[in-house]
Amino acid sequence: MPKNKLLIILGEGGHTTELLKLVDLLGDKFYYSYILTEEDNISAYHINIPGPMYKLKRPRGKTTKNIPAILNMMNVTLNSITIIKRCKPKAILSSGPAIAVPVSIVGKLLGIKIIFIETGSRVKKLSLTGRIMYHFADLYFIQWPHLKKKAPRAIYAGRLI
Repeated sequence: MPKNKLLIILGEGGHTTELLKLVDLLGDKFYYSYILTEEDNISAYHINIPGPMYKLKRPRGKTTKNIPAILNMMNVTLNSITIIKRCKPKAILSSGPAIAVPVSIVGKLLGIKIIFIETGSRVKKLSLTGRIMYHFADLYFIQWPHLKKKAPRAIYAGRLI
């Protein structure tokens, strides 16, 4: 039976740690492709299960002004179409970096399942990415049970790390 393909969106730091832990737990049941930000020079070295890697510009940083963020978002969105058509994933999996939003929207429009895991560092409230993704993710996981009050249809399945 052929393996399904997953597109993993890595952020920097904790987002990467969480998702790569999950990839390691899933093991070789899937073929993996990875999206990293152009600015991330570390995450690729932590990938244990290889797969094609694609780099996209980070749509916004903490100090990015609105106009550059919008232009970056448009660029990421257009480039996401090419990446998704190339790797043909069954699902897109992310845990909170801003880059997940445009990639996931493109994926959703192309009929791909979206799986979002709110990062474990969000203990009291959902992240901005989490609040956006809640509206269109097919599966939405939280890592703290009391966040169900803020995201009633979320699934609490424990902590990743």
